[in-house]
Amino acid sequence: MQIDILTLFPSMGEGILGESMLRIAREKGLADIRLRNLRDWAPGKHHVTDEPPYGGGAGMVMKVEPIAAALDELRRPESRVVLLSAQGARFDQSAARRLSAEKHLIMISGHYEGVDQRVADHLADEEISIGDYVLTNGTLSALVVADAVVRLLPGVLGDEQSAADESFSHGLLEYPQYTRPAEFRGWKVPDILLSGHHAQIEAWRRAQARERTRMRRPDLEGS
Repeated sequence: MQIDILTLFPSMGEGILGESMLRIAREKGLADIRLRNLRDWAPGKHHVTDEPPYGGGAGMVMKVEPIAAALDELRRPESRVVLLSAQGARFDQSAARRLSAEKHLIMISGHYEGVDQRVADHLADEEISIGDYVLTNGTLSALVVADAVVRLLPGVLGDEQSAADESFSHGLLEYPQYTRPAEFRGWKVPDILLSGHHAQIEAWRRAQARERTRMRRPDLEGS
């Protein structure tokens, strides 16, 4: 998979791409992730990427021309262009699985007061929001999406079952996890996990996952 992230602040992501699963995916050749400086496609001596909004209002709006020029150069027939936007559909695990099947993702990171609407209307294939809050810019959002997607690629995780069992994979939160010691400060690991009865442990985990989801995220039940 190839991922191109169009951003005004490429240095924000270099440290993140050099750690954990994203680093492993890149080293294994499973994901080619590149932070692209949008100013490289902005015309003129000053490489302007933003202008005041038509009709007035606070702040600046990212211009359509540099984004269009970048997409003209980077986009291929198999590319999918994602605009990170507060107006987008809520990103979740099912969206991560869907995007992990793509060969080439181009993610557009918004900034300032937003992006010229013509990008969403005519250039992007979809808009995605990682949550109902506002970040300084969309570079962080793009990196969150990239991490969630890349870790699902075959060969990235050391144990492929990890992705199948974790939270949201079956519309449920994950069951509680414990490791050694069996008792710490009087806090004991549930006896069932020490029993060695694998069928009973599996049943306990399923029940715990359902109860945890019911208590903490009832919106997920039945999804």
